[in-house]
Amino acid sequence: MIKVITYGTFDLFHQGHYRLLQRAKALGDYLIVGVTTEAYDATRGKFNVIDDLMTRIENVRKTGFADEIIIEESAGQKFSDIKKYNIDIFTVGSDWTGGFDYLKDYCEVVYLERTKNISSTMLRETNRPIQRIGIIGTGRIAARFIPEARQVSGVSAQGVYNPHTESAVRFAKRWDIEAYTNLEEFFSNIDVVYIASPHQTHYEYIKASLEHGKHVLCEKPMVLRKSQAEEVLQYAKEHDLILLEEIKTAYCPGFQKLLGIACSGSIGSIRNVEACFTKLEKADSRELTDPVYGGSFTELGSYVLLPILKIFGTEYQEIRFDTIRGENGLDLFTKASLVYPTGIATATCGLGVKSDGRLLIAGTKGYIIAEAPWWKTTYFEVHYEEANRVDRYSEIFLGDGLRYEISNFLYMINKSNKDNFKLTRGESAAMAGIMERFMEEERAGRRRETAARAGTD
Repeated sequence: MIKVITYGTFDLFHQGHYRLLQRAKALGDYLIVGVTTEAYDATRGKFNVIDDLMTRIENVRKTGFADEIIIEESAGQKFSDIKKYNIDIFTVGSDWTGGFDYLKDYCEVVYLERTKNISSTMLRETNRPIQRIGIIGTGRIAARFIPEARQVSGVSAQGVYNPHTESAVRFAKRWDIEAYTNLEEFFSNIDVVYIASPHQTHYEYIKASLEHGKHVLCEKPMVLRKSQAEEVLQYAKEHDLILLEEIKTAYCPGFQKLLGIACSGSIGSIRNVEACFTKLEKADSRELTDPVYGGSFTELGSYVLLPILKIFGTEYQEIRFDTIRGENGLDLFTKASLVYPTGIATATCGLGVKSDGRLLIAGTKGYIIAEAPWWKTTYFEVHYEEANRVDRYSEIFLGDGLRYEISNFLYMINKSNKDNFKLTRGESAAMAGIMERFMEEERAGRRRETAARAGTD
């Protein structure tokens, strides 16, 4: 007898689950199916599990493919189960290709091809159908998004749109999804849109998506003008749609904990916020070669503005930009200084100058310090006047962090909760306004430098 084992959450049971179990059963004579608990899913970064454990077990049982069903409760159990049940073949979906090769020393490992368009045929009625995500853009962040989306129950990356056929097809083949070069066809086959295209295209893609009745999660900066932000946010509100700006820091648990402690009064009244995020990009990268939309502030400014706007609000009195430019005129390093009625703040970012990259929040009774990469917020400290008094906090940050915002986005859709305190409409509009002002001043600064150089030649 050939014994086969497979594992899964099997939430919102669908055709993809059915086919995986069917093919797993065909590999041998006796199939054992491990169904994971909600607690174990949480520890391994699987979010938003909707069905309870007994419902998921019953859905697996009703397929008729499982000869035995067990419960997976902890890491390391797969190895123990293989030994315990004398397993010949371990199998999972191709999403995990390579992830379980370490088990090849104990049994055969088979990765089964995933099923495309898994939400097209549901095996049971549900009031929370799987949301089919369509991706606009095929760059680096889009490639990070798909593995993260697969860690959130209730969503499925279904297709990608890019007007350049070769890019769309290459990306779709890599991730085993559908490729689209026609926007109307793309919209007709998805439920929600994730926009990861170049900054300057966001506004038009957001408008088109909303006009087709799609909820939208858009990469930062969402748009580059305040009037554009206000327009699309208002349209989404009036049409009962979700429009959410993707700044992963806003949704990660450590940053939410940090904000809670900062605003709890434990460090007194907050008077200063200093946020810095720098990384060194190659000289030929898009960020440092795009003459209009490149540079450090358009790329990283949203991150460093986030804690400032969350703590001090959107009504600053003054703002000033100081910039170090490269030979092509793009900003390599920018410091934005903001003045508020009760405090001051600096937002510093760089792509060609490296700094320590910390977040400092200073109050009348103490201060909070989070070292780089604070935008992932896994650890921070609270210091007081007494040097030996330090409170230390830590929090988990899983994967690339995009799963937190995807989960938040899905929660807003399913709960019909159109307000989001983690990143509000007003904060997104304020960021767009600051970006707009920066870009206007940058263009003026480049013109002055060009004129000055021309005058000395």
